[in-house]
Amino acid sequence: MTTTPISLDEIYSIAKKTLINNGCDNLNAEAVSKTVTYAERDGSVSHGLFRIPGYVAALRSKKVKGNSKPTKKNLTQNAIQIDGDYGFAPMAIQIGIPELVKVTKNHGVGVLTIKNTHHFAALWHETEALAENELIGIACTAYMPSVAPAGAIKPLFGTNPISFAWPRKNKTPVVYDMATASMAMGEVQVAARDGHKVPFGTGLNKDGKETDNPSEIANGGVLLPFGGYKGSAIALMVELLSAGLVGDLFSFEAKEADNKDGGPARGGEFIMAFSPQLIAGDNWNDHSEKFFEQMTSLEGVRLPGQRRHNNRKDTGPRNINTKLLETINSLK
Repeated sequence: MTTTPISLDEIYSIAKKTLINNGCDNLNAEAVSKTVTYAERDGSVSHGLFRIPGYVAALRSKKVKGNSKPTKKNLTQNAIQIDGDYGFAPMAIQIGIPELVKVTKNHGVGVLTIKNTHHFAALWHETEALAENELIGIACTAYMPSVAPAGAIKPLFGTNPISFAWPRKNKTPVVYDMATASMAMGEVQVAARDGHKVPFGTGLNKDGKETDNPSEIANGGVLLPFGGYKGSAIALMVELLSAGLVGDLFSFEAKEADNKDGGPARGGEFIMAFSPQLIAGDNWNDHSEKFFEQMTSLEGVRLPGQRRHNNRKDTGPRNINTKLLETINSLK
């Protein structure tokens, strides 16, 4: 694989220019470009520039509104709904997270539901933003079917990621963001593009047989949930929270509604926040730090999010797949 070194500022500029030239207004393009740039900065390449062609496809097909204007509705004193106006999710999230911070700091617990958006990004952006405000964050979203429930060979669930973040005073938060599938579909697609195999147990081919060939999984095959029936149960929970509770599309409904342009499907997102200060009291940070000290004292253990935060310290260029850059340049 041939790569080209690109600065973080250039990554942002390339993403923003491409989105604007294909139908995004400035505000929507900025929100998406920040998300893409942060993903590349932290090494989450399957959610970085890799996603730009899909964003452009959705803009060109008019499935996604490039000039979306999300609106807020207060459902209860501590539950907020953002209607994304059929735009990209980062725009709705950018509006919703500050509102969620306010209600959670007032009431101890806050809920943010986002509907009528098109989600293509990692979830750690949301939960980490909450942790940076000394709040605990949980977020999840469903997607088009690509994962077979335990015991099945046909997809029903999306990769249905879930993210959790725990704040730490004067330290980077503990954050994880994981697909309930054995591997995120974006990572499978990147492996297929780069010619890498994936572990057995990641998915099945079109004949329902286990394979380590990512192309066979991504093209006509199916992913498997992590941990068998345990991961399958968590994927079910994500469907119910991000679709049933939010009032948006389940994965199978998202597939039925999608125009198959290759861009992100429509769906909802469920986000919940807690204030450890209001719930646990003044000692919450010192108490949890004792736990983290015990955990990191074990040889070979690192806290979730450490790798990304270490990557973030490097402000130099990122090596981007050259063919991907050529594709993006052709979209301008």
